[in-house]
Amino acid sequence: MSSSRKMVETLFSRAGVTVGGTNPWDITVTDERFFTRVLREKNLGLGEAYMDGWWDCRRPDEFICRLLKSRLDVALKGGLKYLPLLLPGILFNLQAKARARIVAKRHYDLGNDLFLSFLDPYNQYSCACFDGTDDLDRAQQKKLDLICRKTAIGQADHVLDIGCGWGGFAKYAAETYGCTVTAVNISKEQVRYAAEFCRGMPVRFLECDYRDIQGRFDKIVSIGMFEHVGWKNYRTFMRVAHRCLNDNGIFLLHTIGGNDSTHYCDPWITKHIFPNGMLPSIAQISRSAEGLFAVEDWHNLGPHYDKTLMAWNRNFQAAWPRLQEKYDAKFRRMWEYYLLSCAGAFRARSNQVWQIVLTKYGTEQPACRF
Repeated sequence: MSSSRKMVETLFSRAGVTVGGTNPWDITVTDERFFTRVLREKNLGLGEAYMDGWWDCRRPDEFICRLLKSRLDVALKGGLKYLPLLLPGILFNLQAKARARIVAKRHYDLGNDLFLSFLDPYNQYSCACFDGTDDLDRAQQKKLDLICRKTAIGQADHVLDIGCGWGGFAKYAAETYGCTVTAVNISKEQVRYAAEFCRGMPVRFLECDYRDIQGRFDKIVSIGMFEHVGWKNYRTFMRVAHRCLNDNGIFLLHTIGGNDSTHYCDPWITKHIFPNGMLPSIAQISRSAEGLFAVEDWHNLGPHYDKTLMAWNRNFQAAWPRLQEKYDAKFRRMWEYYLLSCAGAFRARSNQVWQIVLTKYGTEQPACRF
C-alpha cells in the first residue's frame, strides 16, 4: 500500500468513511492516482477526480457531509502548493464591474434547456422552503410568498429585483400581489427568457450591473445574487440598495452564507461552476450594512437547501436522457457532484441560507417574521 493511500484512508476513517467499504457513503477508488491527487490538490482534486471517474460512491452527498462534519475540509485545504489558488480572491477584486459578466457567460448562459430541466415552474435557482411539504414546486412557491409577505408587498409598490434570474420572483409577485417590478440581471440569456416569461405583466427587465441601477423603489429584493458580489464589493452593494430604497421601504437579502469570514473563492466551485463566487459571513454582511440599514430579521433556511439540492439532482438525473445529446458524460458527473456535494455541505451545516430584512434608520419595524 502506498503512503499516499495510507494517509488518505486514515483521514477518511476519521469521518467514518472506508475506501472499498459497503456503506452508502463509502467510496470505491478506480484509479490509484486518486490518493496523491487528493493530498496534492485538496478539494479541487477530490472534485476533479470524481469528474474523471477515479472514484465513485452511492451517496456522494453523505460522503461529503461526513467529511465536513469531521472537519476534514480543514485538513484538505492547507499547504503552500494550494495557496496560488486562493491568492487571487485575496489580492484582486475578482467581481469588479469589468469581470462581473464572466459568471453569466460561463454558468447562467450555459443553456435554458439545462436549468429549466430540473427547476420548478417559477424557475427558482435558489433555496426553497419545505414548510409542510416535500414537493419542490410547492416549496418554491412557499419561498416566494414568504419573501413577499416579509417585505409587505402591495399593489401600489414598485419593487426592484436585483439579480432576477429567469424572472420567477417578478412574475409571482406581479401576478399574486399586483405590484410593479423592475428586474435587473447581467445574463443575456436569462433576461431574454424572463421578458418572454413575464410578457403582458407590469414587469420591466434591464440587462445591467447592480452598480448601474437608477431610480427609487418601495421594496427591494435580491435572491441568490449576493454570492457573486465578492467581499471587496459588499459595501458598494449595500450603498446601491440604500440609494435605491425609499425612506420607508423594505429590503430583503436572500443569500447563501458561510460560518467563517473568507476572502477567497472555493477552487473547485470557481473553476467549474461559479467563477469568482464567494460566500459572505454574518460579520461581513453586518459590516457592509452598518451605518446604512437596521437589521429587522435574520432567518436561517439552511437545512431547506439540502432538500432543494437533492430534489434538483433527482430532476437532473431524470432529464439526462434528453440532455445527453448536448452535454457529455464528464459534464454529468461534474453537475451531479456540484449538486450532491453542496447538499452534503448544507446537511453538515457548513453552509447556511439567510433571509435578512433591512430598513433605513427610523423606519417603523415591519411584521417580517412569519
